[in-house]
Amino acid sequence: IVLIPSSNISKANNGLILFSLLSPLLYLQRYKSFNWFVFFVCVFMVVQVALLVLLALCNAIKVNGEGNYLQCDHNPTSQPRPHSVSIVEFGAVGDGKTLNTIAFQNAIFYLKSFADKGGAQLYVPPGRWLTGSFNLTSHLTLFLEKGAVILGSQDPSHWDIVEPLPSYGRGIELPGRRYRSLVNGYMLRDVVITGDNGTIDGQGSVWWEWFTSHSLNYTRPHLVEFVSSKDVHVSNITFLNAPAYNIHPVYCSNVHIHNVSVYAPPGSPYTVGIVPDSSDNVCIEDCNISTGHDAIALKSGWDEYGIAYGRPTTNVHIRSVHLQSSTGSSLVFGSEMSGGISNVQVEHVHLYNSFTGIQFRTTKGRGGYLREIIISDTNMLNINTAFSAIGDYGSHPDDKFNPDAFPSLEKITLHDIIGKNIIMAGNFSGIQQAPFTSMCLFNISLSMSSAFSSCWSCSNVSGYSELVFPQPCTDLKNSNASSCFSILMRPNGRGGTGAIL
Repeated sequence: IVLIPSSNISKANNGLILFSLLSPLLYLQRYKSFNWFVFFVCVFMVVQVALLVLLALCNAIKVNGEGNYLQCDHNPTSQPRPHSVSIVEFGAVGDGKTLNTIAFQNAIFYLKSFADKGGAQLYVPPGRWLTGSFNLTSHLTLFLEKGAVILGSQDPSHWDIVEPLPSYGRGIELPGRRYRSLVNGYMLRDVVITGDNGTIDGQGSVWWEWFTSHSLNYTRPHLVEFVSSKDVHVSNITFLNAPAYNIHPVYCSNVHIHNVSVYAPPGSPYTVGIVPDSSDNVCIEDCNISTGHDAIALKSGWDEYGIAYGRPTTNVHIRSVHLQSSTGSSLVFGSEMSGGISNVQVEHVHLYNSFTGIQFRTTKGRGGYLREIIISDTNMLNINTAFSAIGDYGSHPDDKFNPDAFPSLEKITLHDIIGKNIIMAGNFSGIQQAPFTSMCLFNISLSMSSAFSSCWSCSNVSGYSELVFPQPCTDLKNSNASSCFSILMRPNGRGGTGAIL
């Protein structure tokens, strides 16, 4: 094992590295006469050590953000917009009954003219502002004042019908088209949704009833969706009762979501909090999410459509979040992951009252990959299954998928995790033709809910574990530490102060 601190390497550490490099040569001093064989052996050892040092430093640099890790350390500062108007100026009425879709559309059309003049702000004052779906524009801030509530109409005719996303090929719930989200952004740049803890309420109960009774002709809408957009900022907002997803950035870059609250009741079917989808350079921090299904779900397309579109979700940083899910997972990767998901760091999270804590989902025909994911500094409370990796999860969009498109799951690191009242420690069920590899567990302590609790179930998986309680299955002990992805060392509670190989 080689430990190389990755920032502010001290003189002492430099001396240690130098000693490691020179010690084989110094060993030659023990010989009274020069031996060429010993000399070349020592030179070979020096080269090996040097390569290990170089590899450790490269991984450390990557983890520390020069490889686009730690996105939340690059917090964008929103400059005040030079122009601002109130939604009231466009005839909106905040009585919770008057439909204000045209007022929102007209206001945003007017503010579009300020895009090349520093942008503009649409101010929503206290009140209950009923609306159907509407589109934002670039260089715009949608600001919800304290006491302001944007209400999604419960009349489906007020929600536009749009084509499915190309990486999915159809609606996620039904074949064909889908309902447009309540608040939308398409091919935008520099767009902000923020406020003084205003609220966007999807009034999703009717959608949940229609979904459960199979009364819908199209896939349910989301609350907020950005498509093919860049420099997206969402903060200081409460999201309630989404018909399906709450925040869905898809094909986006530079997304920063912080200090938002998300809530949907336990019985709400397949409601999901935040869903980064085929997006890169994403930060999610300081959020509280409680939903009916998954709290945070990373995705990247569905079977042959996701493979063909070929856009991964990558460079994602999640920290300081509280996550609860009733029927799904607090934090999940997949199952729609055909474009690939990689370079994800999750730290300082609290998972509670959930069916599954951390889950990796995929199945035959997905293709794609889940790799180079590090989850650490995690507290779990009242979780049915702490860790799960499933190789036969989810359905297919149609019968055109390739059954030989096997997904890859590798280089997953879980460390510094504490759990209380856990029923099952872990369920890792890989694919026989494509086993899950390099599952690495370090410094994990789980307090089981009873002496009769199940501990671990493993098949078609391999990895390495150390300082893990309860003892994991032998499948997670059959690799050595060198097979694991680099692990972050955090003496000060910060990621990226070192790397172990």
